[in-house]
Amino acid sequence: MRTGLNGRTALVTGASRGIGKAIAAALAAEGANVVISSRKQEALDEVAKEIAAASPGAGVLAKAAHVGHADEAAACVDAAVAEFGGIDILVNNAGTNPYYGPMADIEPAAAAKTVEVNQFAIVQWTQLALKGGLAERGGAVINIASVGGMITEHGIGYYNATKAAVIHLSRQFAMELAPKVRVNCIAPGLVKTHLARALWEPNEAQISEHMPLKRLGEPEDIANAAVFLAGDASSWMTGQTLVVDGGATIRASIA
Repeated sequence: MRTGLNGRTALVTGASRGIGKAIAAALAAEGANVVISSRKQEALDEVAKEIAAASPGAGVLAKAAHVGHADEAAACVDAAVAEFGGIDILVNNAGTNPYYGPMADIEPAAAAKTVEVNQFAIVQWTQLALKGGLAERGGAVINIASVGGMITEHGIGYYNATKAAVIHLSRQFAMELAPKVRVNCIAPGLVKTHLARALWEPNEAQISEHMPLKRLGEPEDIANAAVFLAGDASSWMTGQTLVVDGGATIRASIA
């Protein structure tokens, strides 16, 4: 696949584990410099060592930041610009789900936290990346949503509502930022991550059996899609949502 990522700089939020870590590693393997961010510096430092060892030709910078705190986000972008000269790719991956249950019972604090991290942070980090060189240099923004943003589910309805917002934010930004900046979205299905453990760990085999492709997703499945959307192979693609779910959303049409 023609990626053209060598020498470009990507900033990935929520990159200390799971999908974000896999995306950062995959971009580095294609020759991109990567700036990895999450709340805990110690965890980031370990990931940075792993990525640097696997992809010695890529530059790696670990910078802790709470995705919902404007001052920390700005400091992370400033560090990326100082280290690599600017940002070419932004991956808004960080997410949270502090509440499980009916939307009718969610407390305002939990709702506000979910919106802050899953929804408004995408606006904030995109604004900062644009000022950090993305608007001038051109490039790509990739937002990580969820197939939950397209369906209804018990227990995680409010989380899914914020992911539906991510899908629309991606389309809106794509319209506003074209032609220099492409904005696309990935909607993962059930992936074996720490955040989703409560959904898959107790009955992985049973869930997998009902999946068309007979397995749950791995972080690397989403990372492969991110490499495609970040690189030149998707240069005529913007405002789209790429569903990567092992076929889960077509189950009703399979005999």
